[in-house]
Amino acid sequence: MAKRQSTRDYIKDTLTERILNGFYPPGERLVELHIAEELGTSQGPVREALRDLAALGLVESESYRGTRVRQFTEQEIEESYQVRSVLEQLAAELAAPHLRNNTAALEQEVAAFMQAAKNRDVKLYSLHDMDFHRLIVNASANQLLANMWNSVVLESKFRFTLIHRIGEDELENLAAAHVPILDALREGDGTKAGELARKLICTFHSRKPGLQVKRSPNDT
Repeated sequence: MAKRQSTRDYIKDTLTERILNGFYPPGERLVELHIAEELGTSQGPVREALRDLAALGLVESESYRGTRVRQFTEQEIEESYQVRSVLEQLAAELAAPHLRNNTAALEQEVAAFMQAAKNRDVKLYSLHDMDFHRLIVNASANQLLANMWNSVVLESKFRFTLIHRIGEDELENLAAAHVPILDALREGDGTKAGELARKLICTFHSRKPGLQVKRSPNDT
């Protein structure tokens, strides 16, 4: 556990990893007492962590049935990438004038997720890919757009898509597809950057899901 990480956050991160890598499959019940005993803590922070996961859409709770891992439906994933493609096209168009010859931060994220892709590190790739797109959204200087993007693009849902729809073998191709977007933004060409951003999302996120593999809790 990191020094400054709270018990609640540690539990949330641990459970998130287990859900996303398939150790806890959809429908599996998560029992507070069992988790607390396994992780050497009380039930209080476990309960708080499960509430956080419910807010992220990873688990769902029902009276008399407890908390269970939630299944992302195909319709939910489809709707998410459809909305995201439109938001990111607009974000790139608006951000281009601000990012012209001002892409150092974006270049750092590209370098980071390129390396993560080579290492097939889905978690690290996801974090830097998300940061790349977040920088563009923030550079759009449109707060409503940013709020909508944040509500649609959850890191947990994006990583789920990476694992089950795109796959480790495609990470390097996905990473490379970001470079033309970066180049267009550096040139200040918002129309081109927007079209490329929309195409990237529609091309990779519309793929059919792959098979889930159940792993041990240590495979995180």
